[in-house]
Amino acid sequence: MAPLSTRLLIQRGRPKSNRLGKIRSLDLSGLNLLSEDLDHTLLGRLKQLQELDLSDNQLETLPADLGLPHLHVLHCANNQLSDVTHLCQFPQLEELSLEGNPFLTVSDSLKVTFLLPELRKFNGKDASTTRSKAESLNRELTTRVATHWKKFMAALSPEEQAQAQADFVKSAVRNIRYGPVSLSEFTQWRVRMISEELVASGGTHTREADMPEGSHKATATQQPRARPVALRRPGDTLLSLSPQKRMCTSLLAPVEGSLVGSDSSQPVLQLEPLHFLQCHSKNNSPSDLKTQLWACAFEPAWDEGAASQTVATCGGEAVCVIDCQTGIVLHKYKVPGEEFFSVAWTALTVVTQTGHKKRWNVLAAAGLRGLVRLLHVQAGFCCGLIRGHRKAIATLCFSPTHETHLFTASYDKRIILWDIGTPNQDYEFQASHLLTLDTTSTPLRLCPVPPCPDTYLLAGCEGGCCCWDVRLDQPQKKRVCEVEFVFSEGSKVSGQRVDGLAFVNEDVVASKGSSLGTICLWSWSQTWQGRGSQPTVAVVVLAWLQWSPTILAYFSLSTCPDKGLVLCGDEQGSVWIYDVRPLLAQRSPPQTAPQAPTQILKWPQPQAMGQTVTKTMVNTVVANPAFTYLTALTDSNIVAIWRRGEP
Repeated sequence: MAPLSTRLLIQRGRPKSNRLGKIRSLDLSGLNLLSEDLDHTLLGRLKQLQELDLSDNQLETLPADLGLPHLHVLHCANNQLSDVTHLCQFPQLEELSLEGNPFLTVSDSLKVTFLLPELRKFNGKDASTTRSKAESLNRELTTRVATHWKKFMAALSPEEQAQAQADFVKSAVRNIRYGPVSLSEFTQWRVRMISEELVASGGTHTREADMPEGSHKATATQQPRARPVALRRPGDTLLSLSPQKRMCTSLLAPVEGSLVGSDSSQPVLQLEPLHFLQCHSKNNSPSDLKTQLWACAFEPAWDEGAASQTVATCGGEAVCVIDCQTGIVLHKYKVPGEEFFSVAWTALTVVTQTGHKKRWNVLAAAGLRGLVRLLHVQAGFCCGLIRGHRKAIATLCFSPTHETHLFTASYDKRIILWDIGTPNQDYEFQASHLLTLDTTSTPLRLCPVPPCPDTYLLAGCEGGCCCWDVRLDQPQKKRVCEVEFVFSEGSKVSGQRVDGLAFVNEDVVASKGSSLGTICLWSWSQTWQGRGSQPTVAVVVLAWLQWSPTILAYFSLSTCPDKGLVLCGDEQGSVWIYDVRPLLAQRSPPQTAPQAPTQILKWPQPQAMGQTVTKTMVNTVVANPAFTYLTALTDSNIVAIWRRGEP
């Protein structure tokens, strides 16, 4: 593309005029423009320009001095922008489009509301929604900066205080943390601004935010965050359950009392009920009691050692990404007519056309339609679609060693290993089919074996627990189950459903469904060593854990390996928590009697619409690796979030 010229601007400008100063609307889309092509001297002659379209180019940044003081509308969709701070040069901007810039994040969206005080429409939507989120975060950050100032100055003498104010800004940026990791760029940006303002005023003044006038009015017009509604009362009819996901609808009597751990020396975890969200409602209806929520997964932390607090949840026609600390739904992806059953994250490193490395956290979501959608949640679009199953996809998971390898398990009784690859220049994925694993029954849970994730895949199925060889250096691209595991000592009887499966550590597996009212802990290594060449082998049981006696299926268990915990919900809305480290440390033979849970987290019965929400089925419960947040998904359209308190 040749550099911009006066002739080109006149050709593409409106109204038609031979003078640049008369042009009010300019279309520069689709010209493959680079950032350096935007000549500020030439564009600065457009003194009356009100609308500028720079979409479908190759812009990585906007020059800081374009000189367009009367610009009201700016379209920059489908570029490679990675920063929005230069937008502050357009103080009159009312409408802005930034879709299709994959390297812009939710932090950049929040920054926009501070940089553009007159903004009314952002990416085709009312900007007040984003502004409301930004205000909420900003109020908390302002309070934390003021508190940090008091502590910082209290430790200094009067002489030191005068010299240390510049150090305060660095200290505040380094120490003040709030919100999810995905918003860390925004929070640090705002903390720096608030701290500098506080220092400039000598510590006597902090404004809540440099927000435009009328922003509080815009906030007031927003609907409050959706809350859970009352569940069915005695006498109401049972909810209509998905025939593919829950076959048995009979409920047993509730478990009486609160079970305690068998080891009284184990401390009870302090878990505070934090948020109860109804963010998956069909048509955003507050009366939706039927949407079943099935799976959730915490986003990979951006920095090593950081604690993830952003969780993806799925159910009904929506996938939501939620900040557990604030309860804010950061992103929501909807597909009318879909019913999502599973989500999984992977962290990719991609290289742009200009050689810059960028990290993408990509979310895979799948369900009833048998399609896998690869979602770039920060940019808010679907960047890949995988069609490979004839029936619904029950579950999926990424390989722990290959960031682009994805397993999908379907009701068509097949597990497929895909390589999703890396996105092309249009930020689209083209997946390739690596392996097909045939099953004799529907696969429900998938677990790559931690000591050898590139060699064996474990799956809990409707007909039992099976294992496949998934080595890619083997010639067969279509394989059958290599070994089936059974859970009764000396028994070769198979066919027992395994609907919960997860590794507690590198060797110990927790599985559920093979025996009513219990969870089994068994050793992978000891079981595999004793297998020989047999197609069916009994697992080496380490312990049995007492669980609900319900005959209902599909309550998925999870583990928190860093803390040695096993977690599982039940039909009464309770969360069963097991600290299994003492059991695994003992050298004596396993006890035959099931071990009681360390504690049972009872359903907190929140108030909603004037009524108490009493009981609900907890289909899935997952904690982040540091176990600071615990998320439970219910059969009645409620996402429940707890926060662990200080011991």
